[in-house]
Amino acid sequence: MILVSEVFAKDFKSIQEIANIAWTDTYKTILSKAQIEYMLELFYSDGALLKNLNDGHHFLLATENSKPLGFAAYEPHYHSKNQIRLHKLYLLPKAQGKGVGKLLIQEVERKAKENNDETISLNVNRFNKAYLFYLKNGFQIIAEEDLAIGQGYLMEDYKMEKQL
Repeated sequence: MILVSEVFAKDFKSIQEIANIAWTDTYKTILSKAQIEYMLELFYSDGALLKNLNDGHHFLLATENSKPLGFAAYEPHYHSKNQIRLHKLYLLPKAQGKGVGKLLIQEVERKAKENNDETISLNVNRFNKAYLFYLKNGFQIIAEEDLAIGQGYLMEDYKMEKQL
């Protein structure tokens, strides 16, 4: 049975391990190795994750038999709107296609409703097939966005939303 639970700083190691494996697998044909390493440090260092937590992000960890499979990070009332922001959702390659991502999305939807948020927003790399997963789960592409993240790197994303 797959369980989804909220986790805190003590679980950052599991999140970092999943991110390292998932990012390498997901982005190896999209981004350079140097950019992947830069972004992992930028987004998943202890300091970055702790800042996320202190800034109001919540982390969910999906496990099966106490083994981590994937995680999500969300922020209620994003920019003081009635919107929840899905900042991160990554799965180990072996967990893909088994409903783990859908369970994480459903938990974020449940949290959104608890907080009276009316939409879920996210960004996803335009060249990452994960955007198809989001479309299948009721999200719509609302815009394209290119974000400079330092060292000459660019995130080329779709902005997506789902009405609840």
